[in-house]
Amino acid sequence: MHRFPPSLRVLRGLVTRSKSKTFNATLATGMIFMLQSPLLHQPSTSTTSLTQLDVPAATSIAWPHVGSAALVIPALGYERSYHNEVVPIASLTKLMTAYVTLQKLPLDPGKVGPCLRVNAGDVVNYEADRNNGESSAAVALGETLCENQLLAGLMVHSACNFATMLANLAWGGTTAFVQHMNADAKALGLTGTHYADASGVDPASVSTALDTGELASLLMESPVIREIAAQSSVTLPVAGTLGSYTPFIGTNNVVGVKSGRTQAAGGCDVMAMTFTLNGRTELAYAVVLGAQGGDLLGPAGDEALALEKSVLLRQRSLWIPAGTVVGTLGWANQRVNVVVKNHLRLSWFTSLPSPTVTMHIDPETQSVTPGEVVGTLSVQVGDVRQVPLTVERPLTPIGLG
Repeated sequence: MHRFPPSLRVLRGLVTRSKSKTFNATLATGMIFMLQSPLLHQPSTSTTSLTQLDVPAATSIAWPHVGSAALVIPALGYERSYHNEVVPIASLTKLMTAYVTLQKLPLDPGKVGPCLRVNAGDVVNYEADRNNGESSAAVALGETLCENQLLAGLMVHSACNFATMLANLAWGGTTAFVQHMNADAKALGLTGTHYADASGVDPASVSTALDTGELASLLMESPVIREIAAQSSVTLPVAGTLGSYTPFIGTNNVVGVKSGRTQAAGGCDVMAMTFTLNGRTELAYAVVLGAQGGDLLGPAGDEALALEKSVLLRQRSLWIPAGTVVGTLGWANQRVNVVVKNHLRLSWFTSLPSPTVTMHIDPETQSVTPGEVVGTLSVQVGDVRQVPLTVERPLTPIGLG
């Protein structure tokens, strides 16, 4: 029998043991890889713990006791009505008169627009309005009045004769003008609105509180109207200085818009009031139709002011400091807290719908560190306020090491 020399037998043993170790190491590595491979490069999972805010019970809105009303806050996307019947609206008709005029004859701030010379028919029309007790502004034969003056007399002093003059200036007469008023009302989706004249003296000029609020908010997008509506008086060449009929104009943050009264319509008021919410100044519109008592305008203004205050003076604030834990992020049992990266201060009106909270945490496949944005916290109060989210400490996904 052939025998290997002792030196070869030792070398053979070393080789055999080396192969065995290599095989075992390879087998162990393979088993580890097989066990961990399902976890490698898998996206992280997350949990959320802040899905609603500490919101107090809703407070009530001070709707009027008689008539109908509406509240429109465009910046918050909020519209609500109370007894939204189709009723006469008196001089609130002139909101559409101004709108149709500006559609045909756009006017920039500081400009006068086209002008007309007062004729005999304009004088007769003024005298008829005055004798019938309608609001009007004196004119004289040969006097020149321009679009900006006519709009100011219409909106501030509610001059019915100026409504007729604007109709003549824009569309050559009241018949064509009223047709355009109704066409624009239809185009704007004001389904409860119909006009029979340009001034609102005719009780067949009707609308709803919500339609009127929507029209007022649209009209006040015009810088020219915003400037005119906030005036407590207007000075005209012949009529002189005439005061506004809009209740509380220039006080209580009231910046317009229009009021009116007839026996058929009662007292009517569209009140625009400024408010500040989350650092932004916006407008809220309260509409009151069919107020009764006194001179009609006074009760309408009182009810519109009470309606505005019942909402705008009832704010609640929320403070979420940076570092507030809102959820977790990680793989399996290896997790880290997700926190608010920046401070968030938010206010809302307790009479209106409560804020809604949504949170999105991005799935991660790589390491994340504090300060790195991993998602957003969104709170909606009309518009959406967002704050970035980050992690409380570094986090690394599971690896073979």
